[in-house]
Amino acid sequence: MMNVSPIGAGESIRQVDPVGSAATVGDNFEAMFAKIAANARDAMRTGEAAAISGVAGDTSVQSVVQSLMTAEEQLRAAVAVRDRVVAAYQEIARMQI
Repeated sequence: MMNVSPIGAGESIRQVDPVGSAATVGDNFEAMFAKIAANARDAMRTGEAAAISGVAGDTSVQSVVQSLMTAEEQLRAAVAVRDRVVAAYQEIARMQI
């Protein structure tokens, strides 16, 4: 068995500032959602531009389809994250206090 010194055991525990940590986590959470939304928006704009270019005959069909598939993938990811957040909020709202 391993011997643990009771005096040295507390040294490995670090102090946590819950107030400062909560503000940082909230900011990071908001930034994450902003990034997901921006990526989906940019992918949709790229797909739309590729579709317009394809109709004009300036871009190959393969490039148009690839751009649209990427846009669809980004949009599905954003919707999935939104659905999970809404479900989590509803679960918290159902909790009894």
